[in-house]
Amino acid sequence: MNKPKKILITGANGLLGQKTAEIFRHETQHELILTDLHDNAFDSKGFDYFPMDITKKEEVKEAVKKYQPGLIINTAAFTNVDGCETERELSWKVNVDAVKNFIIACRANSSKIIHISTDYIFDGKTGNYSESSKPNPLSYYGKSKLAAENALITSGIEFSIVRTMIIYGTGKNLRPNFAIWLINMLSEKNTVTIVDDQFGMPTMVDDLGWALVKMVDLNKSGIYNVCGSEYCSRYEFAVKLAGIFGFNENLIMPIKTSDLNQAAERPMNSSFILLKAETDLGIKTLNVTEGLNLLKVQLGL
Repeated sequence: MNKPKKILITGANGLLGQKTAEIFRHETQHELILTDLHDNAFDSKGFDYFPMDITKKEEVKEAVKKYQPGLIINTAAFTNVDGCETERELSWKVNVDAVKNFIIACRANSSKIIHISTDYIFDGKTGNYSESSKPNPLSYYGKSKLAAENALITSGIEFSIVRTMIIYGTGKNLRPNFAIWLINMLSEKNTVTIVDDQFGMPTMVDDLGWALVKMVDLNKSGIYNVCGSEYCSRYEFAVKLAGIFGFNENLIMPIKTSDLNQAAERPMNSSFILLKAETDLGIKTLNVTEGLNLLKVQLGL
């Protein structure tokens, strides 16, 4: 393991930001500084926190100069896929310009950046994407995330890109992710319609947090695919969740993507090959059953 680093985590109040901060605090000796748009951190105990708008170049430059982090983990993003389609200027600001702001700041301070990217950079026509597969995003969200990747790849600074998908888990004061939304709906005996023709590999957020710890401790650079180990449709995931949490699976109705009239086009099969992360980082991510059982324990259900 390398000597402790000073690490700045952006998007610290989000699902991945919270989990990353918690795992790093409990499992490493690194010094953490957290930032997000809000005035306060999700957990004020034991964390240095300051509010920052990552889309403002001067704010980013000043903060990186002041705190001198050796590493920035950027978990902040505009991830509302349909929202990105309609609010293109904002999505580009958050997903691309902010990354460019960090690149400028990292260059001036010799900092490294670990950036979180997405399966939505692919068109989902084939699946089984490796780190070297050719991207072809269908949505504006995917295009913005790919533009951020390309900015990093051509930046000349030290970087890692972690591509992931369908993140779920629990934290404080969060917008409901897919699993939590399902739990809320099914626990109130509401009927839900879930697509059965979109396939991916749902990712328990703890796995992603652990992968980031490994990347830092092993000082890995470059692109890595990190997601759950099991391939399934959104509908299959929902049915498994109902079984594990003891909900009535008859409340879950399959639907086709074409019936939804979503603003953004989705990749139908964006499965990843995980061999590089498994080999280089020594990780084995959870399957759906393992991930949902862990979530159940964390929720105290």
